[in-house]
Amino acid sequence: MYLNQTLIRYFIIKGISDVPEIQTAIFFLVLLIYLITLAGNMTIFLLICLDHHLHTPMYYFLGNLSIVDMSCSTITLHKTLTSFITHDKSVSYLACMIQMYMFGSLTGHGLLILTAMSYDRYVAICNPLRYQMVMNTRTCVLLASACCLVGFIQVIPPVGILYTFSCYSTTEVNHFFCDIVPLMKISCDDTSFLEMLFFIEGLVLLIYTPFVLTFIPYIFIIVTILKIRSHHGRRKAFYTCSSHLTVVILLYTTLVSQYLTPNLSSTLDSKKLFALFNTAAVPVLNPIIYSLKNKDVKVALRRSLGKFRLMA
Repeated sequence: MYLNQTLIRYFIIKGISDVPEIQTAIFFLVLLIYLITLAGNMTIFLLICLDHHLHTPMYYFLGNLSIVDMSCSTITLHKTLTSFITHDKSVSYLACMIQMYMFGSLTGHGLLILTAMSYDRYVAICNPLRYQMVMNTRTCVLLASACCLVGFIQVIPPVGILYTFSCYSTTEVNHFFCDIVPLMKISCDDTSFLEMLFFIEGLVLLIYTPFVLTFIPYIFIIVTILKIRSHHGRRKAFYTCSSHLTVVILLYTTLVSQYLTPNLSSTLDSKKLFALFNTAAVPVLNPIIYSLKNKDVKVALRRSLGKFRLMA
């Protein structure tokens, strides 16, 4: 039986799992991950704001990435947490569309921020004498603004088309938040055009273009590093971009597995696991990777803790 949109005022979010015995464990695990995400990314963001030694282009973009990670985790994980407390898994039709739009926009924004960070590393390693002139405040603000603008524009067409769909086969969404793939699965409208648009736009705008623009600078970076004669110099140059490269590989791997794998070879449950890793694990790992592998962040943290002890 198909349900008309006029009758659908809400969707039921199935959640991470519908096994009753593990709901409490899931709640506390998600809550722990969410709190660690907030604490880690907020620490990075505050350090960048308060420590003038971190007022550089690389950390400016890292601060933007921390905001994106906190926002993305809040938007996607809040329903899992609130539904356990309220026992209400319903979400209004409009709220579902807004959540889907915000998640897609923030994901695109985050990928483009990583692209801007790779350009920053390219200038720092391949053209260090002009670094201060090229990566000035105006350039950083323009790059960050462009990343935000493109991220929030590119998702409008698929979400707009899905919003106009008139019927669904069920109100239950097999996910832990409103995402475009599970909603297309339960729509009884013709989704062929939307699937094609989603795949092309996702492949070209969201995955392929940022991926190419991110890794092309690394080709020049690797060539430049190999030309450095001293082992210490090569190690130092690679060290400055290893954290960023690790985060990029993690994020693109999960996104490709989540959205660009053929539907025949992957189920919604498997895509849900990749989505959980993307929205929960990656934002937790980002501050850990950048703090453990970055001497400047560790020094800034020790300096801030020292000031706090003196004030206490």
